[in-house]
Amino acid sequence: MTKSPQHRCGWAGDDPLMRDYHDQEWGVPQRDSRMLWEMLMLEGFQAGLSWITVLRKRDAFRAAFADFDPRVVARYGDKDIERLMANPGIIRARAKIQATIGGARIYLDMQDKGESFSDYCWSFTEGKSIQNDGKTRFATSPLSERISKDLKRRGFKFVGPTIVYAWMQAVGIVNDHALDCFRRPQTARLAKPGR
Repeated sequence: MTKSPQHRCGWAGDDPLMRDYHDQEWGVPQRDSRMLWEMLMLEGFQAGLSWITVLRKRDAFRAAFADFDPRVVARYGDKDIERLMANPGIIRARAKIQATIGGARIYLDMQDKGESFSDYCWSFTEGKSIQNDGKTRFATSPLSERISKDLKRRGFKFVGPTIVYAWMQAVGIVNDHALDCFRRPQTARLAKPGR
């Protein structure tokens, strides 16, 4: 008897990179501050493009931005911006590069004031992952609008409500796996306290 194929969210498609991302990362509650920041920066780079474009360039992004180490990125200056603008491996958008450098500085400023980026990100849901119904598709939500507004107030760029919602899905603040997706119950289990 042959095993039936696993149902995935439709957006995972047939691209092996997208399917791996869907199967291993998307929707898994992420509690690591640096990784939450990296994903927020990458979602900003995606603005106006497709996520597969970012995924295909993710290794190059990590090399270009020192594995998204905020302490290193915060020190980037004009020469670094020009170096990054000449790097064909990444998305060469000056405003997005500058936003990432600025984002690193904000991250460190929060850290210096004793505010964990992870605690900040999860404070909007009291540390819980929102389990959506798996049928309704959202591009934004009242929560993504609230988080977007707060991130902008702190000085972050490329953090509009749509980008923030995509980030919330990616890092498991929201579980938006489709109702028939094999990952839905797995990510829901990972979201339970003590996991």
